[in-house]
Amino acid sequence: MSTEERLGTQERLVRSTQELLWERGYVGTSPKAILERAGVGQGSMYHHFSGKSALALAALRRTAQTMQQTAEECLGGPGTAYDRVAAYLTRERTVLRGCPIGRMTQDRDVVQNPELRTPLDQMFDWLRGRIADVLAEGQRRGELAAALDPVATAATVAAVVQGGYVLARAADDPAPFDAAVQGVLALLAAQVTSVGATGDRD
Repeated sequence: MSTEERLGTQERLVRSTQELLWERGYVGTSPKAILERAGVGQGSMYHHFSGKSALALAALRRTAQTMQQTAEECLGGPGTAYDRVAAYLTRERTVLRGCPIGRMTQDRDVVQNPELRTPLDQMFDWLRGRIADVLAEGQRRGELAAALDPVATAATVAAVVQGGYVLARAADDPAPFDAAVQGVLALLAAQVTSVGATGDRD
């Protein structure tokens, strides 16, 4: 088998595991289901990974990396600090499927495994830190009120997104998610200064 073919098989295994973890959770994602979704044989799986846990770890790392890249496109984009956080909050999401990383925090087998839990912790730590950095930058530019606490506000933004997913799934309706996002945006808008409102720079 060529290197290209081997990489193709490994990629299919990782992507299939990502999808299944999101859909079924860790317990519900059996090696058999992964192999069927990936369209590969059992020998191929164990050629690349020592077992389900190793494959799940690769999938969770990939999912966290993708989520980070998607968030950074918004948070590192143009506009004021408010604009960038708003872009992150209002970006297109498949709300009723839930957050692919957030859903894993509700999976006991994942959170009780330090290795599997690490990509989740790292993703959320990065997200809170990145939002806090954006908000602090907005303060330095005079866009946001000096009294705003960037760290606490970033934690609130992250919590609203995750809580919004849970409420939306419980209601089988994205409306609670949208309402939560609009609520936190209104709170953040109240901290926008005249400089932030006009987009002027010193």
